[in-house]
Amino acid sequence: MDIIQLLPDSVANQIAAGEVIQRPASVIKELVENSIDAGAKHIKILVCDAGKASIQVIDDGKGMSDTDARLSFERHATSKIRQANDLFALHTMGFRGEALASIAAVAQVTLQTRTADDEVGTRLVIAGSKVLEQDVVSCPVGSNFLIENLFFNIPARRKFLKSNATEMNNIMQSFERIALVYPEIEFSVYNNGVETLCLRAASMHQRIIDVFGKRINQQLLPVETETTICKIKGFTGKPESAKKKGCHQYFFVNGRYMKHPYFHKAVMSAYDRLLPDGEQVSYFLYFTVNPEDIDVNIHPVKTEIKFDNEQAVWQILMASVRDAVGKFSGSTTLDFDTEGKPDIPVFNPSNGAGLHAPSIDFNPQYNPFKPIQTKSSSVGNAKGWEDLFPKKSSGNDELLQELTDTSVIEQDLFSSVTPAQVPLGDMNATEQTASLNGIGDECMQCNGQYIISQTDEGLLVIDQHRASQRILYEGYMRTLKEHTAHTQKVLFPEVVQFEPSVSAHLPEILPELAALGFDITDLGGNSYSVVGIPSGLGGLDAVRLVTDLVTEAAAGCNTATDEVHAILAAALSAKAATPYGEILSADDMQTLIKQLTQCDTQRYTPDGKTVFSLIAYEEIGRRF
Repeated sequence: MDIIQLLPDSVANQIAAGEVIQRPASVIKELVENSIDAGAKHIKILVCDAGKASIQVIDDGKGMSDTDARLSFERHATSKIRQANDLFALHTMGFRGEALASIAAVAQVTLQTRTADDEVGTRLVIAGSKVLEQDVVSCPVGSNFLIENLFFNIPARRKFLKSNATEMNNIMQSFERIALVYPEIEFSVYNNGVETLCLRAASMHQRIIDVFGKRINQQLLPVETETTICKIKGFTGKPESAKKKGCHQYFFVNGRYMKHPYFHKAVMSAYDRLLPDGEQVSYFLYFTVNPEDIDVNIHPVKTEIKFDNEQAVWQILMASVRDAVGKFSGSTTLDFDTEGKPDIPVFNPSNGAGLHAPSIDFNPQYNPFKPIQTKSSSVGNAKGWEDLFPKKSSGNDELLQELTDTSVIEQDLFSSVTPAQVPLGDMNATEQTASLNGIGDECMQCNGQYIISQTDEGLLVIDQHRASQRILYEGYMRTLKEHTAHTQKVLFPEVVQFEPSVSAHLPEILPELAALGFDITDLGGNSYSVVGIPSGLGGLDAVRLVTDLVTEAAAGCNTATDEVHAILAAALSAKAATPYGEILSADDMQTLIKQLTQCDTQRYTPDGKTVFSLIAYEEIGRRF
């Protein structure tokens, strides 16, 4: 009995839709790219319920005839290519002819479209790959796609969609990747009837500022290089703008967004020894290459692109970014600016009087081996020589001094290890039972970083920054639960602007920031005024503090309130903790230790790093 059979078109379309249409953001990406290929100059995007209820994309492109409108929803029906060789000379965003067929397979679609040559347009209604209606309609030139009830016929796929804030964040990220590369097109985005973003036609530089705010304008350096292999243009961040999270990093090739870890390494290599460990900078880099030298037909999402001469492009990219950074710092090897510098004349013996070659004056009687008589007596009779040498300490003081030397305390005692990485079976007995009980009254600070105290079991070494971070974290968690925060008003309120992808999470994050003691006022247009901050944080930059907190919370935000609390408390405690290098008095150290003993978790920071380590007396004995 034969068991192999062809799948129905409706089933095949749903399988293809699983690769092309993964969430509402995928629908917007495909529809907006089609609008760009149609030559649209104005594109409007309207979403309802984060795209789960409806998505509408309206453009003023060239539109479609009634025949093309019907044929566009068939699989592999496209106007972009005609033969296989066209794949290596692509000048459009789409080319497979799968997007509309995949959307129609998992949603209810209504299309209204008209060309400039037609007096009336076409209205087409499709649901689950089945054409329900097709008739004439009066509509403007262009296309109007209305997508409703996404995944209505695939309940399992709809069930796995995230919260509205997360889906809206994904929508804005997909939109930003397109808007940044087409600054000449006007875009507008509406969420539940409210305008979220309106981008006018502008230059590339202005489009970046319109999307991410005016503050980023002070952080960018221009990059521009043209070779026979490729042309690179765009902007990269200044070294002082580096941060651990929240960087905007974009690569575009021939008007298409791409992910390329290899090229990312080239950019970071250009900042070698200029950035702190773990920090990165933002960049917006646009490549123009011969379409025959790249392959975009690797993955249905089309963000993975293969370059034929990848290593050469890597070298060009690194040199371009390094040159841009060098010009900013004034030490570039490619261009030395001499404008405004003093003109230093060169000695010329045949030119004018009064110029003489320099002469050398020396003492011919000088003998370096002859003793020099000084006013002081001989060294043997000198007084006060004891002050040149420190007194030799005795007993425990000498031992403490030796143990605080970094050559004695091995690096592995302070390694950042989470409890999951170090099973109890791998620790010695002293490390397993180490606690903060039985600490002596005397302690000392070492290298502006560690607090050393004597216990019954050995010497306890505490990282002062991590200990402060653990104490503040638990305090902030209690404040969030009990809503007992105190606000300190700032003298001059400052304005902070969030990018659209982060703004989707603000309704969840701002109430929690208020519970921590922040006073933030909505000014409209994704702009907010920071009026107050939690008490005790007066020395921190309010704008950067709020921006970093919101960015970190948005990156790991979900619907669980406790998770949002943990993210905010961990981020704020890391920034407000006692910094390395701060000199602590004896009372300060005792207070820090006492507060640490009262914490529910003492040994590890919120991100799993070791707070203290015990050096047993047996270990000290082995060293001697």
